[in-house]
Amino acid sequence: MERKSIVIVGLGLIGGSMALALQGFEDYEIVGVDVSQPTLRFASEHSVADRICADAGTVIPEADLTILALHPRGIVRFLSEHRDHFKTGSLVIDVCGIKTAIMEGAKVLPDSVDFIGCHPMAGTEFSGIEHAFRELFQGSHLILTPRPESTQDHLDLLERLAAYLGCQDVFRTTPEAHDAMIAYTSQIMHIIAVSVCDDPNLFSCKGFEGSSFRGCTRVAALDVGLWTELFSMNTPALLEVLDRLMENLTAYRDTLAGADPQKLAEKLSYSAARKRQMNLQGPDLLA
Repeated sequence: MERKSIVIVGLGLIGGSMALALQGFEDYEIVGVDVSQPTLRFASEHSVADRICADAGTVIPEADLTILALHPRGIVRFLSEHRDHFKTGSLVIDVCGIKTAIMEGAKVLPDSVDFIGCHPMAGTEFSGIEHAFRELFQGSHLILTPRPESTQDHLDLLERLAAYLGCQDVFRTTPEAHDAMIAYTSQIMHIIAVSVCDDPNLFSCKGFEGSSFRGCTRVAALDVGLWTELFSMNTPALLEVLDRLMENLTAYRDTLAGADPQKLAEKLSYSAARKRQMNLQGPDLLA
């Protein structure tokens, strides 16, 4: 019986870590694809996948599962360019941080190819295959945005794949709900981090940063190309969150300007209690 294959297109931090983590998964051969020669050389030297390839067109026609680990616009472009190259009955997924634009782009695929949006909630402030490691997904959430016609067999496959990666759990939701949530829990945090680093006092404070400052700004040294695409392709949801944040910051500024310690304490107590409540054990409300 011919061995089944998983093709991972894009061997950066996420794709490279996924290739490492999926080795040995059921009876699949893991095939890593990238156009960068230094990346391919590193992948070969460090056995990142069972097989390394520079041309996606030669391997995706036989892939049972294709994982697109490219930048968002690259995923949309790849789907359009290779729409007729995927194996009939196969599953294609992406692993990027936005879903509405990606699911829209996947509409170019023929009915014979299934597509499920995926987002492993894992990552670091680093990029590139040299920072990939197989434990990256341990304890993470895997979010799925299936299409109505997505098959149960493919959903079951992703459940098993998530377990093999070490994911804590799997959630299913809509692309719109995913993007609204990610705008609040991830994208706005990156906006805050880079905004703090725009302060003219940044370098004069070097050596005096507390752990809260380091934690807040950890993600500011981001991959500019990637985050430009993530922000611009999720602008409506991100603007809503940004407007709410600016209202909240203004409210704190006005409270401080009012020079009323009692009102400030009440406001701080309200915010702190909400954070403590969120930290309590309870059901996740994503789906």
